[in-house]
Amino acid sequence: MGNIDLDAKIPNNVNLSDDKRLQRALEKWLPNFQEWWMDMGPEGFQNDKVLLRTAVSVEKDGWAHFDYVSMPDYRWGIFLAPAEAGRKVNFGDHQGEDAWQQVPGDYRNALKRIIVTQGDTEPASVEQQRLLGKTAPSLYDLRGLFQVNVEEGRHLWAMVYLLHSYFGKDGREEADALLERRSGDEDSPRILGAFNEPITNWLDFFCFTTFTDRDGKYQLRSLAESGFDPLARTCQFMLTEEAHHMFIGATGVGRIIQKTAEVTRDGTDPKQAGVIPLDVVQRAVNLWYSLSLDLFGSEDSSNASLFFSAGLKGRDQESKKFTEHSALEQHYTLERPKDGRIVTEDIPLRRAMNEVLRDAYVKDCEKVVRGFNRTLESCGSDYRITLPHRRFNRAQGVYAGFHFSPQGELLDASQWEAKKHEWLSTDEDHDYVNSIMDRAYTEPGEFAPWISPPARGINSLPVDAEYVKFCR
Repeated sequence: MGNIDLDAKIPNNVNLSDDKRLQRALEKWLPNFQEWWMDMGPEGFQNDKVLLRTAVSVEKDGWAHFDYVSMPDYRWGIFLAPAEAGRKVNFGDHQGEDAWQQVPGDYRNALKRIIVTQGDTEPASVEQQRLLGKTAPSLYDLRGLFQVNVEEGRHLWAMVYLLHSYFGKDGREEADALLERRSGDEDSPRILGAFNEPITNWLDFFCFTTFTDRDGKYQLRSLAESGFDPLARTCQFMLTEEAHHMFIGATGVGRIIQKTAEVTRDGTDPKQAGVIPLDVVQRAVNLWYSLSLDLFGSEDSSNASLFFSAGLKGRDQESKKFTEHSALEQHYTLERPKDGRIVTEDIPLRRAMNEVLRDAYVKDCEKVVRGFNRTLESCGSDYRITLPHRRFNRAQGVYAGFHFSPQGELLDASQWEAKKHEWLSTDEDHDYVNSIMDRAYTEPGEFAPWISPPARGINSLPVDAEYVKFCR
């Protein structure tokens, strides 16, 4: 296909220009990625100029370079955090050994599975969100959506780099498959359940980026501890971008809550006023939080034990938060349903590593929800958003196949069927929300009536800046 100047198209710090084999592999993969982006990326906005943050280096002044760019021309980068001289494996059976610069043969398949699963989430979310631009509540939010999309594309490149560089022919095949699966497709769906759920409106988008991207934060933090050094360094850098995705989500939900609380303060009916009722927000929170809890995997997991013992995937901030890193002698007390009641059981800590990571996630989400409730309190509303119990609406792990209330009470099937419409987003909810999100608000400073403006703009610009320049 001719030579491509990959260094120009793909900013990197992995010496791409010196690796001819990798260059040839990525030259073949790049057109397929571009085709996927045009087919499955944001629909209807590919020619417009968007104020986007682009990583051009890992230095403090290089990872957040802002400029107007059309999304197909975005410079997808491959960046690893700076190498740590003398870095060791910090946990598991190989603790104290030199960190691996090549794939350890005994763990090749396990490591490839980890990378493929993480990599599959990146294009999936772009596919889920591809139509949202047509109902954007403002230019500020439209830019935020596109920033999330291009950075998920960059994160895909990061995982593809690892597959191409370290896994040979089957790595290349897995990289191709990342572009072949489709979110929600019956025949070739994405690997993880939450990434096959439809996102048809901005309430779902903001909940997804609040809760599902927050799962991504904890997965990346656990992989940033990996004894496989290229994976650890890749995930360390990805975390700098993931934080902004969660910011977009949490502030977006908060702005919806603020607008509703302000409008209904005098008793006005929210649907008459064209804002989103707070119980509708609560049901969306319940849905996306519970879907995201499933992404951590089973509470009692042999795979989690293998990944930890092998030094492939650690706990959240393993090196900073823990003093004992073998997890051989400790146990975790797990609650599980048995004979119509909840019992406790001690399981080996290594088998509970998914649940340990989920614990950190739950605490983080609780902080986010406290922020939502401070907004409600400041607006004079007595309503409070809550997180459902971690047993609620689970499709993975020890709670799958059982029914629980948002308070964690075990229910029978008839009790669940009678109440689930009060707890999870309904067709009526989606119909109403989609009805008020009927167009895009594309004038600078213009905001949809169902959401409050943000407190400040992006990159020191005012809220009413022209964040997207349309080429129509």
